[in-house]
Amino acid sequence: MRSPRTVAAVAAITLAGVGLLAGCSSSGGGTSADGKVHITVASLIPGSDKSAFKAFDDRVKEFEKANPDIVLKSEEYQWTGPTFATQLAGGTLPDVFNVPFTDSQSLLQAGQLADITAEVKQLPYADKFNQNILAVAKKGDKIYGIPYGPYAMGLSYNREIFQKAGLDPNKPPTTWDEVRQDAKIISQKVPGVAGYMQMTKGNTGGWELTTTTYARGGRMETVGSDGKTKVTTNNPVTKEALQFLHDMRWTDNSVGHNFLLDWSGINQAFGAGQIAMYPSGSDVLTALVQQDKVDPKNYGLTILPVASSGDAGVLVGGNVAAVSPKSSDAQRKAAVKWIDFYYMQKLLSQDQAVADAKVLAASNQPVGVPTLPVFDKATYDQTLSWIKDEVNIPLENVAPFTDKIFDANLVPEPNKHTQELYGALDSVVQAVLTDKNANIDKLLSTVDTNIQALVDADK
Repeated sequence: MRSPRTVAAVAAITLAGVGLLAGCSSSGGGTSADGKVHITVASLIPGSDKSAFKAFDDRVKEFEKANPDIVLKSEEYQWTGPTFATQLAGGTLPDVFNVPFTDSQSLLQAGQLADITAEVKQLPYADKFNQNILAVAKKGDKIYGIPYGPYAMGLSYNREIFQKAGLDPNKPPTTWDEVRQDAKIISQKVPGVAGYMQMTKGNTGGWELTTTTYARGGRMETVGSDGKTKVTTNNPVTKEALQFLHDMRWTDNSVGHNFLLDWSGINQAFGAGQIAMYPSGSDVLTALVQQDKVDPKNYGLTILPVASSGDAGVLVGGNVAAVSPKSSDAQRKAAVKWIDFYYMQKLLSQDQAVADAKVLAASNQPVGVPTLPVFDKATYDQTLSWIKDEVNIPLENVAPFTDKIFDANLVPEPNKHTQELYGALDSVVQAVLTDKNANIDKLLSTVDTNIQALVDADK
């Protein structure tokens, strides 16, 4: 879960955590007794397979060889909405961490992200960033993080299950009516499989409800002419999206029986062949391979069904690599060096792009997973041309997404109390799936009232 985006090319990217710094000394220092700067960097999400960790470790070795004055220690890391605030309050977060687009502004406003303007300005490509994307990590002229891995929401589907149900995997649904129709067919013809499902907990239920609301032309928040934000979840379009889920659950019986699924949980269920379709970030295949053993040849990705309304669009998000304000000068510089090496150079340097792709391919990790650009279309087109010989996923399987995303209206996530909004909507989605007579209007009105109070309390 991560402002309108310039539609551009897709590129390969590795889904991983971002650098974490270990405390070495107070500001101005940062070197240990051996004269080197020691930093801790996150490797991958917990549960990734051994080959994925090996690919990461190989990149760490390359970095240390090129930077002998820096020592890296890797740790597993995963950002989740419900635990982040607890970790932050308890002081258990690493010194450098990744946050979704939606949270970067509130964190930097609260002084919880380091100002890395000077370090970023030293990068030779500092003026090449897509300013719409970089804006999520800026306050005025100051930069508090480096965005990476921007994505657009799509519809992931299991091609093998489609075939078992007698559906053509090369012709995925293009409307929500077709999604419902195909889901019903799958659930009837393939025992034990939910034709379609959405996430429901850990703030992901609200995230995906927002995704499907956007695709239908609705909004969860609006900004008036006075510049004030109004929380608007109780709107006809969101009700339509919830009624869609209600009917699939209570009329079609096509969404299975597990109604408590977060991001990891639904990925696991999809990987186990228990779910045939679900909304997902366009980059999710990396995680599906690393954590859930999904075979790319059975994976399909298509663009979300988008209404003809001018406001309808595809939700976009991404991550920001951020550094703790408690980090020393030396640690901060080392952290930006690592972020530059691991996340940026593969997009800018042919040698690094090929090296990264070769390491991934040698470890049977997916190369060619679609995302959106941090820079411009020309840069991403060039990156894709560099790694074309290493691409190891069937590009035709994701073509229903990549062929159309260039023309899509890309829409940012709600930007006021986003995670609180998503968390409040989790219970609404769960209620619709577990209570046939759930009062959708009342549930959404409660969300509007509670989240509006938070918005109005902001200074």
